[in-house]
Amino acid sequence: MIIKILAEGGAMKPGPALSQKLGPAGIPINKVIDDVNKSTEDFKGLKVPVELDVNPKTKTYKVKVFSPPVSELLKKEIGLQKGSSQQKKFYSGNASIEQIISVAKTKMQNLLAKDLKSAVKLVVGTCVSLGLLIENKTAKEVMAEIDAGVYDKEIKEVKTKTSDDKKKKIDEYFADVKSKQDKVMKQEQAAKEAAAQEAASSTATTAPAPADKK
Repeated sequence: MIIKILAEGGAMKPGPALSQKLGPAGIPINKVIDDVNKSTEDFKGLKVPVELDVNPKTKTYKVKVFSPPVSELLKKEIGLQKGSSQQKKFYSGNASIEQIISVAKTKMQNLLAKDLKSAVKLVVGTCVSLGLLIENKTAKEVMAEIDAGVYDKEIKEVKTKTSDDKKKKIDEYFADVKSKQDKVMKQEQAAKEAAAQEAASSTATTAPAPADKK
């Protein structure tokens, strides 16, 4: 019996779904959780795909840990809690090409990529869905630059470390972007609240008066 779960690295907790599957098989859930946590402790703070191969007859099991999804690796690399819910409008972070290469290198064996450059492009694709900037540009712009060979040197040399000076400039650029985004968000929120109040006021004034009782 194969049980697939997405566990919090090193911090998996008991849950009804797992208990319902392991209980009838006579497998002690606390022991399973301890083993999963030991196997995933290197991925603390990440969601990790885990597969349990359970043998109900012998009441034994094997824990198989897979590499975290690209999105989780990106969030850890950049220190991101979550991606943008409006990717085309608001950005969630700003990465260096070295950080992208680092994630691509880590995940490459699980990606359908013929080489590191192809793996980097796949990671950049995930940046689009997370709303991440790369090198102060949109992920789509960087994808075009990769095709044009702009980052061939960094990819060929497998550069995975961002210099402190470059990291500072990238962070400063995004701080400015975020400041402008926050202002827009506040303006939109204020506009929504004003519209809601106007609609409520309009409804109140147009409501029919109660009929007189005779």
